[in-house]
Amino acid sequence: MSEEVTAENVAQLHNEDLKVQHKFGSKGLTYWFDDKRKTAFCLVEAPSKEAMIAMHDYAHGKLPHRIIEVDKAVVESFLGRIEDPEKSQNTELNIINDPAFRSIMAIKLPFHFLEKTKLHSLNIILETFKKSLIEIIIESSGRIVNQKSDGLLISFTSVSNAIFCALNILKEYNQIIDKYGLQTNELNIGISAGVPVTGKTSFFEKAIKSAKRMCETGVAQIVVSSEVKDLYESENLNQVIDSQNIYTLTSQDALF
Repeated sequence: MSEEVTAENVAQLHNEDLKVQHKFGSKGLTYWFDDKRKTAFCLVEAPSKEAMIAMHDYAHGKLPHRIIEVDKAVVESFLGRIEDPEKSQNTELNIINDPAFRSIMAIKLPFHFLEKTKLHSLNIILETFKKSLIEIIIESSGRIVNQKSDGLLISFTSVSNAIFCALNILKEYNQIIDKYGLQTNELNIGISAGVPVTGKTSFFEKAIKSAKRMCETGVAQIVVSSEVKDLYESENLNQVIDSQNIYTLTSQDALF
């Protein structure tokens, strides 16, 4: 959106949608606005893309740049809500200045070879680590988006929380490795960042692909994008990121 657009402007547009949505069999559920990056994302229930475009055109003439179909449960897991937050007191409009920008963490779990063994004690170690892993994610205000036997996908509002979470997971992992004398360093974490709609089909498509690819680089156990590094240092008064445990991809490496 243009630099002149404010959170109040976007709230007014959303309000105009709500006034006419019934004419198009649609429902404007909520929206996210990022004043810093000047981006806005709307979540709409509609019978078709054409109906949703017609609703916007009729209401105010401001049309979306890109439209993708999403599952509401997926939206909630990434962004934390699928409806407008409660209206502020003594205001005519429900002004929402809530960015949809997220840090996305992909974790490639270790011990996959242990699951193929018949050693009961090793499987107990695996389950103990997974339990600790989830506790660390929750304590770091992360939202688990996807969980499989070989990895997890997590969404964070704060880049700092994502970094602290990754470091605590690595610490817990190393303690288990040392405690049981295991010879492996197969835990890999990738952290990227981005907005919900960049591609043509998938939610957070670019950020998820980047985070997963970072897990496959093999350069370090924690790999982050240069954008994540810059955001972390900005959030922490220019405190330098832990380069001993975290490898930062240059923009050229990320592009490659």
